[in-house]
Amino acid sequence: MLRRLRAQLRQAVDLMARRPELCCGAILLSCALILPITLTCSRVKSVVASPRAPLRFFPSESPLVDLFLGQLEEVEGLREEADVTLVFYYAPWCAHCIAARQHVQQVALRLARQVQFVAVNCWWNQGRCRKQKSFFQYPVIHLYYRSVGPIEYRGPVHSEYLESFIQRVCAPLTYLPSVRALHTFLTQHQQAVVGYFQFSTSPQPAGYIIFLLSALHALRRDQQGEVHFAVVTNQAVAEGVSLREDESVYLHRRLNSSLVFPRTQRNFTAQAVCDWVFENRESVIHWIQPTGGKSYSLEVELQKGPALLTFLPHNPLTANQLLSQVSAVALQYHCGSEEDWFPRCCQSLPVSWSADVSVCELCVSRCWALALSLQRVSLSSCRSVQNSYGVLGRGSVCCRSVPGPPPDSITGLQCRSNKTLRFYLLDTQLHWPLAQRLGASADLPFITIINLRDETHYVLNRTDALADFIQNFSASYSPLHRHLVGHKPQQQTRSLIQEVTSDSFLHTVMDSQKDVLLLYYSAWCGFCSVLNHVFLQLARLFQGNSALMVARVNVGRNDLPWEFMVDHLPSVLFFPRHRKQMSVKFPENTPMTVPNLLRFVLQHTGHAPWEEPGGGAEPRSLLEAELQALQQQVFSLHRARERLSQQLSVLWRENRRLTLHTHTLQTQNAELQEQSEQLETLYREKTQQLSDSVHRLQELADASEELLEENTLLRVLLSVLRERDAQDTQRQEEDRREEVEGQEGKCEAS
Repeated sequence: MLRRLRAQLRQAVDLMARRPELCCGAILLSCALILPITLTCSRVKSVVASPRAPLRFFPSESPLVDLFLGQLEEVEGLREEADVTLVFYYAPWCAHCIAARQHVQQVALRLARQVQFVAVNCWWNQGRCRKQKSFFQYPVIHLYYRSVGPIEYRGPVHSEYLESFIQRVCAPLTYLPSVRALHTFLTQHQQAVVGYFQFSTSPQPAGYIIFLLSALHALRRDQQGEVHFAVVTNQAVAEGVSLREDESVYLHRRLNSSLVFPRTQRNFTAQAVCDWVFENRESVIHWIQPTGGKSYSLEVELQKGPALLTFLPHNPLTANQLLSQVSAVALQYHCGSEEDWFPRCCQSLPVSWSADVSVCELCVSRCWALALSLQRVSLSSCRSVQNSYGVLGRGSVCCRSVPGPPPDSITGLQCRSNKTLRFYLLDTQLHWPLAQRLGASADLPFITIINLRDETHYVLNRTDALADFIQNFSASYSPLHRHLVGHKPQQQTRSLIQEVTSDSFLHTVMDSQKDVLLLYYSAWCGFCSVLNHVFLQLARLFQGNSALMVARVNVGRNDLPWEFMVDHLPSVLFFPRHRKQMSVKFPENTPMTVPNLLRFVLQHTGHAPWEEPGGGAEPRSLLEAELQALQQQVFSLHRARERLSQQLSVLWRENRRLTLHTHTLQTQNAELQEQSEQLETLYREKTQQLSDSVHRLQELADASEELLEENTLLRVLLSVLRERDAQDTQRQEEDRREEVEGQEGKCEAS
């Protein structure tokens, strides 16, 4: 058997060697059969759907490059094309990004020629931005000034605020060519920084580059743009702020003495200049942006002292007249009127700083501005005072014999302390819910004073002046009335218990013709809700008595005067008629039940609930009998309530059992449904696998038939080859035999 198999293999090899095309066909046929079987058996179904390709976040017609595939490598190339570049990192699903998209488009349409706007999708998982950046919130706005950056913008994402900040980045420094421009710059801005540099040595001295970088560093910490930087190149203009040396920086302050950057104590670097400015700056009015109704930043500012909050519609791109008026009043509040500056500062004598005298810092910073604005002081007299300022220099004596505050000033804070008021500005469009909570009724400029320590709240009327409003607040005995924020019910409904608000409190409670039993409650107080049925029963007893009223007030939504507030909830106060100042509080340790409350009312009124005052008192025995009858009714109600509570407990347990049983059945039903779905899925998969197997078997059967046909052909060919070989062998033997016979015949013949 083995010999026969070996012989057949040798014959097949010899045949393939003679006919190579037959060998190649057999190899290709084997590969065609093996490859589909391998691919079919090794195929694994993907159960996770591939993410959708991202789309453009900004429209194609907007002048903004939208890298919606997160191509972070293209941002560097786009930054080199413009001096200022804005990069807007966004996530397509973010609601804040969707809200900011319209504002960014508006700014891009207006500043497309000056600024390169780029938007990057930092959420696409296959983009480089998602792999390299780790942002915790969106959107993120970065600005680049040439090679300086990123400067992150943290202000409100509104078109006006964003455009104003971009303009500050495009022009971080203001050039001041004349004395008038210097005076205008110092008077218009509350916080001004002026640098003096000589451009004779090089086009851009090293000190100027450092000053420019310090202005850009300041923008990272000053989102509102309160600190303004300017450059002076003329020595005559620089002497107006006592700058004589090259590469010197001057910080202008209105309340205290202005400062010059100490080159001997600090290194002249961009970070050092920026830190020095923010350490020594001052402002009479502050912009704040609370993040919500309960803002930590607002609480920190209110904890510092009394605050005047001004809500006004603000546009940073245009001048605001109301803002200028509030700024002027704030400056007058801290510094006094301009008429008082001249006699209080410029008539004093310079003395040494080491002398034991009182020195007013206002004199040093105001004298030069007065010479420019009032034109009543010679530059020589003021220059002696201004030049003497320094760390070890000389100052000016003032406030030693200064009279009291003038009648036209608000507080007279020059050179002495007083009830300080801090000024704050808020944008009405951004913080209108807070303004409404403080008492604003219309979308108009709204001004209020909040004193958190004294728990006072005052609102400026539209007809009053701001200066009078501040002066009345600063008085020892303020004539202002505390503003009470109250809830106004939508409709007045008649009920047994009278609902009292801030507006109706004094009118209702202080009515001299009625006794008032008042309940203090709140929506978050759980014990208050328990007392509702008690007060309803009490109100039914007093329903026929027109001289006694049962009322309640929600102190969580209504402010009350201090003398009528309570220290805990719930609390019950009784206000007797004709002597409201002798109000009585219900004892804290006594349970608030109907008999106890009724006894409390009878003790302080002297008449029964069904008896009208002035109609004569009933005998004490009748009152005691009625009280005993009422107590018996209460006891019977208590027993009925106990029985009802027992029945309710039984029903509750039964309901609990049924609920648990229902929950168990629902869980089993859900498990059965899940198993049914799994079986259906498995059935579909097995059916699909079976159909695939049948298809593959059919293919294998077709292939086997072809192989059988090829095998038959091969057998036929082998048989033909064998016959030919046999014939050739027979022919060769016959030829050999004939040749042998011929040789033998020749031998015989020879």
